[in-house]
Amino acid sequence: MSDAAFEVSGLRSPEGAAALIERIRSFAIRPIALMEVCGTHTVAISRFGLRSMLPETVRLLSGPGCPVCVTPLIEIDRAIHAARMPGVTVATFGDMMRVPGSRSSLEAERAGGADIRIVYGPADALAIAEKSRDRKVVFLGVGFETTSPAIAATIIEADRRGVENFLVLPFFKRVPPALEALAVVPERRLDGFICPGHVSVIIGSNAYEPIARRHGIPCAVAGFEPLEILAAVAALAEQASGRAAGRPARVENLYRRAVTEEGNRRAQEAIEEVYEIRDAEWRGIGTIPESGHAIRGRYAACDAREALDLEVPAAEEPPGCICGEIMLGLRLPDDCPLFGTRCTPRDPVGPCMVSSEGACAAFHRYERSEH
Repeated sequence: MSDAAFEVSGLRSPEGAAALIERIRSFAIRPIALMEVCGTHTVAISRFGLRSMLPETVRLLSGPGCPVCVTPLIEIDRAIHAARMPGVTVATFGDMMRVPGSRSSLEAERAGGADIRIVYGPADALAIAEKSRDRKVVFLGVGFETTSPAIAATIIEADRRGVENFLVLPFFKRVPPALEALAVVPERRLDGFICPGHVSVIIGSNAYEPIARRHGIPCAVAGFEPLEILAAVAALAEQASGRAAGRPARVENLYRRAVTEEGNRRAQEAIEEVYEIRDAEWRGIGTIPESGHAIRGRYAACDAREALDLEVPAAEEPPGCICGEIMLGLRLPDDCPLFGTRCTPRDPVGPCMVSSEGACAAFHRYERSEH
């Protein structure tokens, strides 16, 4: 069946959902495991109770789709260290504030008097830097390919305007190399990836072709409404049944109103101009080759790592936290011994419980009563 056959119009139609679930049931005659790698998908799956609608043969797993969750603990410590420096202002997205570091958090540091500003984007941080030329303004560059182009464009603009006190602490991650790593986790076999809609707008659906070709794992790019996600599950279930007959895995773009095969070339050009590809550490998972972006030498003056002394001691993960296993799809959130007791959204231990897009936070809010 063509990709277009899975496009849906009534994105929250009960009749449409019932039809898609019946279609999934017809294809999922054996157990299959599908993974979404997008925090917005993670929240939608929990919020709309999609797991409870699916046949028992379909298992939905949440991968490392939350950029806050995969930011290493030592990087949180670096951000806290920067905030403690005289003459430094830290600007950050709000969901970074409550992530626990080894001994503190940005929220605790602000309560103690550190100049930490919550901003909506890097342009806000640049504006702060222009108004406060006597201070170093460090923007925390957290995100996947969705946010890294806007930050790259802001770095270019800061360079053009000569705003030398605007700095970025880069924590950027790239999704396709993470999928490559997830494809070969030996403890479990994936039958498909539900690929992130926002990231795919930037990188294009063709970026997932190597996953399907090299690893034989089907991919479906999906939007964020319930029927769009169910349509992706149906497409992947059909591919899983076809693989038994020897048909090759392929990439299906079910989010065509926003995603093209090639992606957003202007955003890609900004990424290529400002960043270079590096190996990167993903919290709870380890180092994934070529999965990060570092600021190129041309813009090194904007790199907080170059401008400030941000050396901090090695960090140890909190005892009992299994966020890494959850993001690898090996465990569910309520498998964690800390879930809902020692670790809650109000008092989080691990990163997956902090961010609103974290698997544990979504599970705690919408699904824990079902399990």
